[in-house]
Amino acid sequence: MSINSVDLLSIQKDNTWDREEWIVPLSVALQSVTVEQAEWTPPGGGNSIRETVNHINYYNKRILNRLKNIPSVPGVQTNEETFSNLEHPAGAEGWIATLAETERTAYELRQAISGLKDSDLQAPYSDKSGEVKLGEELSRWLLHDAYHAGQIVLIRRQQGSWRS
Repeated sequence: MSINSVDLLSIQKDNTWDREEWIVPLSVALQSVTVEQAEWTPPGGGNSIRETVNHINYYNKRILNRLKNIPSVPGVQTNEETFSNLEHPAGAEGWIATLAETERTAYELRQAISGLKDSDLQAPYSDKSGEVKLGEELSRWLLHDAYHAGQIVLIRRQQGSWRS
């Protein structure tokens, strides 16, 4: 069996979203998180699970738009703004909507990645990115999701809501 670059990115996407192997994927890290757990802030400071998911969703939607050749809305001024509640209200209803958005975006991203050809990965990521290729940015972005899934697990351990 021959594996190309797109296959490798698809495997990485699966491992960072829902296939648990040597890292905890995002969907597993978020399983059964209640609104109270999602909005809890660590005592020493830091972001809540919900803020972290808002941040993930912001960047995942931007890269999905790039893959679909849809212009993204203007970006935020600072990275900190991406942790804010950008679209959904506080409380249970907003948390459920945020999770649904996370899942929907993950599946659309998986479809978009699997629809790429290896030659697509050599295209510039954007007009502004200079020499950065789409394949390079996708690879970095997948690490971004894995990193934040690990943060969510750590927050859940602090809460006592993570599996033993």
